[in-house]
Amino acid sequence: MRTATVLAPAMTALLTLAPAPGVSQDAATSDPRLPEASRRLQQYLRIDTTNPPGNESEAVAFFAEILEREGIAYETVEPEPGRGSIWARLEGGPAPGIILLHHIDVVPADPRFWKHDPMSGTYENGYLNGRGALDTKGLGIMHFEAFLALARSGEPLERDVIFLATADEEAGGRHGAGWIVRNRPDLLEGVGLVLNEGGSGRVLGNRVVFSVEVTQKVPMWLRLNAVGPAGHGSSPTTRSAVTDLIEALERLRQDPFAPRIVPAVGDFFRHLAELESAAAELADPEGLIAEPDRLAALHRTNPSLHALTRNTCAVTRLQASSKINVVAPAATAELDCRLLPDQEPRAFIRELRKRLDQPSISIEVLLSFKAAISSTDTDLYRAIEAVTTRRFPGSTVMPAVTAGFTDSHFFRDLGIVAYGFSPAVIPGSDQGGVHGNNERISVQNVERGWRTMLDLLEMIAVAPKRRVAPADFTPTAGGQD
Repeated sequence: MRTATVLAPAMTALLTLAPAPGVSQDAATSDPRLPEASRRLQQYLRIDTTNPPGNESEAVAFFAEILEREGIAYETVEPEPGRGSIWARLEGGPAPGIILLHHIDVVPADPRFWKHDPMSGTYENGYLNGRGALDTKGLGIMHFEAFLALARSGEPLERDVIFLATADEEAGGRHGAGWIVRNRPDLLEGVGLVLNEGGSGRVLGNRVVFSVEVTQKVPMWLRLNAVGPAGHGSSPTTRSAVTDLIEALERLRQDPFAPRIVPAVGDFFRHLAELESAAAELADPEGLIAEPDRLAALHRTNPSLHALTRNTCAVTRLQASSKINVVAPAATAELDCRLLPDQEPRAFIRELRKRLDQPSISIEVLLSFKAAISSTDTDLYRAIEAVTTRRFPGSTVMPAVTAGFTDSHFFRDLGIVAYGFSPAVIPGSDQGGVHGNNERISVQNVERGWRTMLDLLEMIAVAPKRRVAPADFTPTAGGQD
C-alpha cells in the first residue's frame, strides 16, 4: 500500500463489536449468492442510520474495519456522539484531488408501507431492498469498491483520490460535510473535484441518458412568527396570530413567484426535449412560461420540472396553541423555500415580506446557502462522457439542474467543481423509492456501477502510460436495469 495504516483511537472500541449496536443481527453476514460489492451493500443497508438521530458512527466503524484490513490510512470525526464521518486518501501527483462523496444518513421509513423491512437489506429477484439503496448507500459502495480496487492496483496517481462518507446530509449537513468544511479545511487542501449524488442514468426511448447535476435550487428554510391577542376559544376575537398567519399564507398561495428561466435550466429543458418526445413542450422554455395554462399543466404532470421555473415556498409545518380551547398569542409556520440559482437571498426575503403583507409576522431564517454552478468544461466532465459511452454504447450525458439540494453546495462555495453523478441506470418505476417506499437497487447496477466508477477514476487519476483497458462486465447475480 502507498499509505500506512492509521486507526483513529476513537474507533478502536467500535471495531471490537460484532455486530455493532446499531447493526441488525444479520448484518455480520450476507447472502452468499451476492458478489462482494453487493454483499457489502447488503451489510451497509442493515446498519440503521436513520436521521434523526443518525447514528452514523456505526457505519463509520463498518468502513473503518474494511480499510484497516486493506491497510489504507483513514481518519474519522465525531462532532457529536454518534454523528461520525470518515475519509481515506490515496496520495497522488500535483493535479487537483478528487473526492468521492456520499452521505451515510438516511431518511425515516415506515415498515408498514414496505414489502420488506427497510433495514433488512433483503435480496430478492436480483434487487437489494432497503432505505438508502439509492440515497445514497448504493452510490457509497460503488465509490468504496472503486477506491479499494484503485488502492490494490498500486498504480501511480496524477492526483489524490479521497473517499469521504459523511453524516447528517438529510438534515442540512451541519454535523457532516458542513462541519468538515468549517473545522477541517486542511482535508480539502489541493482538492479541485467532487463526485456526489444528484444525477444518474435512465432510459429515454431506446437510449440511456445520464444526467450530471451541475447546480441546484438554493434552499432557504424560514419560520414565520405571528403574534396577536390571546383569549378563550369560546369568545374569538376579530383577529389573532392564527388568523393573521392563515391570511398571509393564503396570499402567498394565490400569488406564486413569477416564472423565469435561468440559463442552466433553459439548457436542461432543451436537452430533455431533444432526447424525449414526451418532453417536446420544453424545447422553448421561454414560450412555456409565457403561457399560464401550459405552465399549470406542467405543474400538474411534473412538479419537479415546474419547480425549476420559479422560486417556490412549501408550507411544511404549522404550530399554535397546545390546547383546543385557547387562542394562542403566537403561531408559526415553517416554509421550505427553494430559490433559483441566481436569486439574491435578501431580495427574496424583501419580496416575500411584501407578499405576506402582514406587519404582525416576522421572518426568521433557519437555513440558507449560497448559489453556485459547476462548469462542464472540465476533464472530469469529459471523462464521464467517455466512460459512460464506453460502458453504455449509444448513451448520452447532459448537464442537469435539481430542485433539491445536496452537500455539493459546501464544496461549490469554495470554488471546487462538484458534479452529481451515479453510474446506475434507474428504471422510472424505482425512482420513487428515494424518500419513498420500497427503495431498492439492482445487483447489476451495483456491480456494473463500481466498475464504471473505477474506469472513471483510472481515466482521471491514473498516469496515462499505465492505464489498462477495462474488461467487459458480465453480471454475476440477477437484476435488470
